[in-house]
Amino acid sequence: MALSRGLRCCQRVFSWIPVLIITSVVLWSYYAYVFELCLFTLKSTVEKVAYLLVFHVCFVMFCWTYWKSIFTPPSSPCKKFQLSYSDKHRYEMEERPDVQKQILVEIARKLPIFTRAQSGAIRFCDRCQVLKPDRCHHCSVCETCVLKMDHHCPWVNNCVGFSNYKFFLLFLSYSILYCVFIATTVCQYFLKFWVGELPNGRAKFHVLFLMFVAVMFFVSLMFLFSYHCWLVAKNRSTLEAFSAPVFVSGPDKNGFNVGVRRNVQQILGEDRRLWLVPVFTRNTCSQEIRRRNDLGDNGLVNLFISQGNGHYFPLKNQSSESHNPLLANEDMWEESDDGSEAESQGMSLYYYFNM
Repeated sequence: MALSRGLRCCQRVFSWIPVLIITSVVLWSYYAYVFELCLFTLKSTVEKVAYLLVFHVCFVMFCWTYWKSIFTPPSSPCKKFQLSYSDKHRYEMEERPDVQKQILVEIARKLPIFTRAQSGAIRFCDRCQVLKPDRCHHCSVCETCVLKMDHHCPWVNNCVGFSNYKFFLLFLSYSILYCVFIATTVCQYFLKFWVGELPNGRAKFHVLFLMFVAVMFFVSLMFLFSYHCWLVAKNRSTLEAFSAPVFVSGPDKNGFNVGVRRNVQQILGEDRRLWLVPVFTRNTCSQEIRRRNDLGDNGLVNLFISQGNGHYFPLKNQSSESHNPLLANEDMWEESDDGSEAESQGMSLYYYFNM
């Protein structure tokens, strides 16, 4: 027991090494650009001020998004997806696998769960003792189930998922912007040092190396950022890109694809003014209610959550939602404790009354 605790402690310490590497490179780039280039190499005061102003804007946004990607805790399933004491006792005491599966099926009927395991069974995490919501996966590094898990990123030492995927995308975009700005502004002085127009000194090494590092990181980040932009457009996670989610009707790689515009809104939010700001904006409280009197008295009510709240996401075929009794009764899904406030705020509810 003590040995395993020691190993876990060492693992947690070593997991911060990639973050320290990135932090060290960024701090060195700040010193090299601000001091060695702008203060010691540039002669024009106007050029110095312009470069420093734009650089610090890029630097602050990069640090802000990186901080949010690292220290935003991954979201885990709420209490509604945990087995009750009686259900847990019944599940653990049952030795027949088929009966255990049936127990999970009965519990899942009260929850907005549409995806299944590869075998067709309800997805259940034995470690966390929870029924996995759609797009939720267990992270062996974080040792918890993560809502809409994309991947565990060692460079941020965190799981990238529902709570911080927007921050991760902005981190990639501002990293690219940071590298592009450095490369474009350093380029002419890089050439001057290279051909010997500027005197050799301490600044030469920093400027030359700054150019190489900026270009190298730009190329690698562009591939990663382009891939995630493709994932956002298709409304897939990295895990879903490799293994299509399985529904009752079978695997469907486009099961959560509801159109590019809504796919982007699920990540960045509906307010475009906040798309480039690292604040959580996906969940809104806006409601659009079409009254029964406007469309007839014999209509049927279909409820869906416009952007998703981590536990449930709109499906490509919305008609399947009407078969889930939970989605026909809003009260059954709302949490009663304080921890549910974020979830209830994340539900933009639309009511459609069809003839």
